Amino acid sequence: MKTFAISILLFWVIAVLAGYAFGLQGNHIELDAILSGPSRQHLLGADDLGRDILARILTGVQVSFFVAIIVTVITMAIGVAIGLIAGFYGGKVDRVLMKITDIFLAFPGILLAIAFAAVLGAGLSNLILALCITGWVSYARLTRGQALSLRNRQHVLAAESLGATVPRLLLKHILPLLSSILVVEATYSIASVMIAEASLSFLGLGIQAPNASWGAMLRDGVRYMLVAPHYVLVVGLSLMSLILAINLGGDYLRDKLDVRVE
Repeated sequence: MKTFAISILLFWVIAVLAGYAFGLQGNHIELDAILSGPSRQHLLGADDLGRDILARILTGVQVSFFVAIIVTVITMAIGVAIGLIAGFYGGKVDRVLMKITDIFLAFPGILLAIAFAAVLGAGLSNLILALCITGWVSYARLTRGQALSLRNRQHVLAAESLGATVPRLLLKHILPLLSSILVVEATYSIASVMIAEASLSFLGLGIQAPNASWGAMLRDGVRYMLVAPHYVLVVGLSLMSLILAINLGGDYLRDKLDVRVE
């Protein structure tokens, strides 16, 4: 399974780089090719406007990677900062920050993202903002729990007794011990963000036409399943393969980085 996951991930990374290198024209319309099946000219067929499905899939995966990486970096920074502060100080600071976190946890993340996206409006920047508002919670809970257990470690107490400042204690003595856990969490987060981006675009709250998005392509393809099943199948299988590969990669990293697994 490790080889499978790596192969799929490498395929999509190469596809993204190839898309940038060749400057694919995913918005080029050919009226004669509307809903045509796979052919030599269009390897995966054409959509309802005669646009090449392969070109739009490669353009869409670029958007997915871009959104997933940006959202993961931002939410990790916010969540880790909140979790470190809550776990290090404890007491009232911990209770207040965790109450706020619990409020966000009380609602499904995708529903909150839909609500924020609906309020903010459709578009790439608003999509990223909506996902960032709801995505930091898991990092905060995870980091807080680990920081509580590491707060009274001997090396942390020794550094504190020698006059180390709080930022130094957090960044130099506690955060490095969380790196492996956060890397695994970030891997799963990337897959979750990709699904969320596709879901919001499917509902019309994400990437807007004519820009390509796998979610929007699925929405358009569903209407033509009986006359052009290749459209929705190709996009659905692409999304499934990428998410599966990322999750398998996360499982592999978890097993390799967890010292408790023999």
